[in-house]
Amino acid sequence: MDVFSDRRIVMTLDAGGTNFVFSALQGGEEIVEPVTSPAFSDNLTKSLEAIIDGFKQVRKLLSRDPKAISFAFPGPADYPAGIIDNVGNLPAYSGGVALGPMLEKEFGIPVFINNDGDLFAYGEAMAGLLPEINGELSSRGIPKRYNNLLGVTIGTGFGGGIVINNKLMQGDNSAAGEIWISRNFKDTNLIAEEGVSIRAIQKAYKRNSQGTKELLTPKDIYEIAKGNKPGDQDAAIYAFERMGSVLGEALANAITLIDGAIVVGGGISGAYDLFLPKVVEHLNGKIYGENEKSFSRLVSRVYNLEDSQSGQAFYDFKPREISVPFSNNSLSYVSDKRVPVGISRLGTNQATALGAYAFALNNI
Repeated sequence: MDVFSDRRIVMTLDAGGTNFVFSALQGGEEIVEPVTSPAFSDNLTKSLEAIIDGFKQVRKLLSRDPKAISFAFPGPADYPAGIIDNVGNLPAYSGGVALGPMLEKEFGIPVFINNDGDLFAYGEAMAGLLPEINGELSSRGIPKRYNNLLGVTIGTGFGGGIVINNKLMQGDNSAAGEIWISRNFKDTNLIAEEGVSIRAIQKAYKRNSQGTKELLTPKDIYEIAKGNKPGDQDAAIYAFERMGSVLGEALANAITLIDGAIVVGGGISGAYDLFLPKVVEHLNGKIYGENEKSFSRLVSRVYNLEDSQSGQAFYDFKPREISVPFSNNSLSYVSDKRVPVGISRLGTNQATALGAYAFALNNI
């Protein structure tokens, strides 16, 4: 589906713990000035009234009626049923709130709610990294196509989403892609999010640097690592590389089951030059069986699309001709298996918005 040529309008919401930001998309583009409202995270009645009013304001700005409402909302939740049970940054929604059915009754159009990690992955699958990969393969005359995508976001938390055969995988319990609760490779008593997040980088730098008492921002730690600011450069580099190892093992466990491309987004993704090489090194590393017999960590070889040499190597498929037994026929065959990993092509916010838009269009 080409989201950029579709003329249907979908209203959207960016739901944060402090503010709600309402908008509308048509042809994959925002077509109104966003409307912002306090989230009233501790008052359910005010929060619900703010959501209804925000969408009403957006609808008044539209030249014609929207076909659906689609947005990401923090969980836990029964997303297909539109029921939120949030006890995190929107505690007013704890206990179960039928947000989707309420909005369908109010506006008379379908309402779709998903996790932000899911919609990020779906946006990149529909209009980001996945079509870029397939477009490049097509331009080179290579028949192989990638239809599966694991998307992860790294910021305050560690989120994930899975697209299988170009369809968003939600899971039987609306809990697919919850990669944050994977086991932490560096400290197996902890969840992966404690090693893959803003706080992970901050704590690793503080713990290993000389004389640092306060928590610096990841941006500051990145600049120290690059030699652009004074500080403990070795500790800064280590903080990102340590995160890369934890991320690498979480991705290894996931991609072993999914077998597709990988895209990374979120606020920390801008520091990919410091952590992504470590991720790829880990994914292409070894794991051991009995008697120290070694195996490749993955069945497939992983290629870093952000590195020019590795990216070129990924697209350098070399098929060979093999004969069909007991016949005079032959066919083209590529024996090696390849997993590409790259950074978000759309930007995390745009990918999530496009994911919400595409999800609605595919389901109405």
